[in-house]
Amino acid sequence: MRLQDKVAVVTGGAQGIGRSICETFEKQGAKVIAVDMNAAEFEQANIKGYALNVTDRAAIEVFVETIVKEYGKIDILVNNAGITRDALINKMTEDMWDAVINVNLKGVFNMTQFISPVMMENGAGSIINIASVVGEYGNVGQSNYAATKAGVIGMMKTWAKEFSRKGAAVRVNSIAPGYVNTEMMKTVPDKVLDPIRAKTMLGRLGEPQEIANAVLFLASDESSFVTGHNLSVNGGLRL
Repeated sequence: MRLQDKVAVVTGGAQGIGRSICETFEKQGAKVIAVDMNAAEFEQANIKGYALNVTDRAAIEVFVETIVKEYGKIDILVNNAGITRDALINKMTEDMWDAVINVNLKGVFNMTQFISPVMMENGAGSIINIASVVGEYGNVGQSNYAATKAGVIGMMKTWAKEFSRKGAAVRVNSIAPGYVNTEMMKTVPDKVLDPIRAKTMLGRLGEPQEIANAVLFLASDESSFVTGHNLSVNGGLRL
């Protein structure tokens, strides 16, 4: 198994891409903690749901102490939690901007700031930030979301440099998914999705499992010489 005895923390792990990542990790031998606003229930014994808000730094500190006390280490962190509050710039409220920045950008900073020292002390680890094609190319009505997803790519590149300075094998990468068939996407009408499919070289939306497969590669030792890299998994989409 590719993640045998690894301890993995996945934020936004209750549904969609995050849930697929948790289930994929478990199948590969990892002990998985699925972090979400509401603790998720999983059939798999080696996936534990944990209720946590990634904007609550005090709660994150307690969470990390709890996990390290129980498992002795954290090998993998997937920063997947994210929200959208879409509007054109002239209609976007400050609350809409702040909500997305706090979860999608500061939340990633918070989780990494508390968990990376555990990895550094252990001498190894893999951190994967879930970005977006929107963070690479922008998108109408998503100034806040685009800023956060571009930001997590920038933080990834910075952390890849910081965490390797003292010889620790703590790797940091990101994945930029295109449009994926999640529950949220099922509410979008075909008149919106059809142009996206037409702009995608493979002619379809992605599946959560396809994103999880890419995350698995970056989490595993198969990518042991990969750090500071943003992997686009978008079927050839160009916005």
